[in-house]
Amino acid sequence: MGQARKPKGIPLCTGRYVITIGVVVIAFVSLLSRAAYLQLYESNKLNSEANKRSVRVQGIESRRGIISDRNGIELARSIPVESLWLDPSSILANPASMYSVDWKKLATILEMQEVELSQFVKQRATKRFVWLKRKLHPEQAQLIHRLNLEGVYLQQEQRRYYPTAEISSHIVGFTGIDSSGLEGLEKAFDSLLTSNPGQKKVVVDLYRNVIENQGIITDAKDGENITLSIDSRIQALAYRELKAAVLRHGARAGSLVILDVKTGEVLAMVNQPSYNPNRRDQRKPQLTRNRAVTDMFEPGSTAKPFTVLTALENDRVKPGTLISTGPGKLKVNNNWVRDGVNLGTVSVTKILQKSSNVGVSKLALDLSDEAFLDTFYKLGFGIDTGSGFPGESSGRFNIRPNWSEFEKATMAYGYGFQVTPLQLAQAYSVIGSGGIKRPVSFLKLTKPISEERIFSERHSAQVLKMMEMVVSEGGTATGAALESYSTAGKTGTARKAIKGGYGDEYLSFFAGISPVSSPRIAMVVMIDEPEGDVYYGGDVAAPVYSKVAEQALRLLNVTPDKTEVKLASRGELING
Repeated sequence: MGQARKPKGIPLCTGRYVITIGVVVIAFVSLLSRAAYLQLYESNKLNSEANKRSVRVQGIESRRGIISDRNGIELARSIPVESLWLDPSSILANPASMYSVDWKKLATILEMQEVELSQFVKQRATKRFVWLKRKLHPEQAQLIHRLNLEGVYLQQEQRRYYPTAEISSHIVGFTGIDSSGLEGLEKAFDSLLTSNPGQKKVVVDLYRNVIENQGIITDAKDGENITLSIDSRIQALAYRELKAAVLRHGARAGSLVILDVKTGEVLAMVNQPSYNPNRRDQRKPQLTRNRAVTDMFEPGSTAKPFTVLTALENDRVKPGTLISTGPGKLKVNNNWVRDGVNLGTVSVTKILQKSSNVGVSKLALDLSDEAFLDTFYKLGFGIDTGSGFPGESSGRFNIRPNWSEFEKATMAYGYGFQVTPLQLAQAYSVIGSGGIKRPVSFLKLTKPISEERIFSERHSAQVLKMMEMVVSEGGTATGAALESYSTAGKTGTARKAIKGGYGDEYLSFFAGISPVSSPRIAMVVMIDEPEGDVYYGGDVAAPVYSKVAEQALRLLNVTPDKTEVKLASRGELING
């Protein structure tokens, strides 16, 4: 028998086995190398790409500063609203959405045609962000929230709201769509009121919902709040009375300014016509202009107290000095200066009380040019008041080097130069303060910004007493008299200048100071082009002064200074 054969063993390392192991090893090494490469060399790039898809920088909301009056009543504040924006690229990726019921609803909510809305998107096909409508009405935003439309988003913003609407609109002004000041004190103090939104980093999901906060990049900073000098109670009172007067006389426009004599603060400033700053469709230039600081007019007879004050300051006359005004006219350089009636020989006080053009012309012609003009320069005519109000006019006070005596005479009673209602109010506050000039301020003050004595207290007080006679019986402005307070003032009625001379339209105004015993307010009322036969300042503007000043002084807690009132308050006056 032959020897048995040994069974064949399984080879430990065949060629296929080696190849398989080699492939696995190579694959593993390749994956490991790729992972190492991505982790070590491509990490920044990959993180960046990931962040582009999930990490966002979001704004942290901040609010514009609040504007309030001197008593803390809000005149302007920011309220949260929502704005609508689109991602046209995302919408067009699924064009069927533009034929959906929700798309039709969106067009209806926005008061747009469906075709118009679709065309808006198609024209911006490559855009990823485009505003469709800013500052939506809350009801519109609520309805849009219910829609299920890809690429249609709402973003929270802020809209400026003005609680007192047209009553304070010319002072406060308004902001634009991006909350920057465009008019009034919103513009003047824009840098203070403007807020600085912060930024934070967040992680969002596919539907842009925030799933993680990664920290604040920059902190948000609210705008500063400002407190105005305006008293809303007096402002509303002035607005009501001025509007009533403009309507009653069929006038083209009107302005009213009240200054605090003791500080230079603007307590009220109103104009007609006015506008509602909450409605963008009313923001038209002819309505938004603050006429009290931009419009100029010849002050007419309201300038006469300044001529009298100059004569007193230069020791040319005293209040009782007699001046001949007969025969009611005066020839100067072949031109005539005329009075309404022949007053004859009267005192300087009577000249002011009866508003004699001849009398003040004689006073002016007796003064040197330098002395006469110096008063008007000191009062600030020809330069703005320094209030900082946007668009404030400087008026016009350009005197020719070789001006004639007739020009000098007419300037004595308010012709040949132009002022704004605010300038005139400041000039009268100088007389009320005993000759001290204080800068005008729209911000609440605890004390005047500065003080400059430009006239003597004695002569200023004398002119104030003379102007009190204007409001008393026999004067030209009895309609400006107050029930409880003594008043000094001067009427003015001036023809409006036109090309080549003067037209048939009038400006009626009254400038006054109350109370005389301790002046607190200086006010100017100006009515532009009253219709009909009643156009004199004493008939048109003076009654407005009376109604506003009486109540304004009570609101300011000023003690009545008329003797009759004091007696009545103690029950000692039986018959008024």
